[in-house]
Amino acid sequence: MDHSQPNASAEQPDHKWQGQRRIHLTVATIVTDGDRFLLVEESPFGTQLLNQPAGHVEPGEQIIAAAVRETLEETGYLVQLSHFLGHYHYYPEAIPASYHRFCFIADQFQRIDDAVIDSDIDRPVWLSYPEILARREQLRSQLVLDCIDDYLAGVRHPLSQFDRQR
Repeated sequence: MDHSQPNASAEQPDHKWQGQRRIHLTVATIVTDGDRFLLVEESPFGTQLLNQPAGHVEPGEQIIAAAVRETLEETGYLVQLSHFLGHYHYYPEAIPASYHRFCFIADQFQRIDDAVIDSDIDRPVWLSYPEILARREQLRSQLVLDCIDDYLAGVRHPLSQFDRQR
């Protein structure tokens, strides 16, 4: 094979992936203080929505580190994760995307007074379960409530399953 020639397939548009959904690897964190949950109010589309502290895993980033980072960036709270809650899949019909959310539980948190909150976050809020249900139409996706319901049901998995990340 002549390696001096450019790869012809690299120059052609890759039609193989057209029309297919993009896969997003995301993390979220359940943080509680008594009967209240730490959520964020955000307005990504001009309408205020509620979400757990959550976001995308960056290339090369470990999943656990991403959950801690996203929670700090979106709420100003530094957390210590205690458990893995579960893997959740969201497949919105309106957009060509498939979201895979790895949700974690933090059992310790500390407010960082000089933390800078992401500009796309309106503010962090502490809400009880009934308050969250009263604002159900504002949930970013059904995954928010799915994660809270699993947490309240006592679902817990060890973080050790993520020990082999490199």
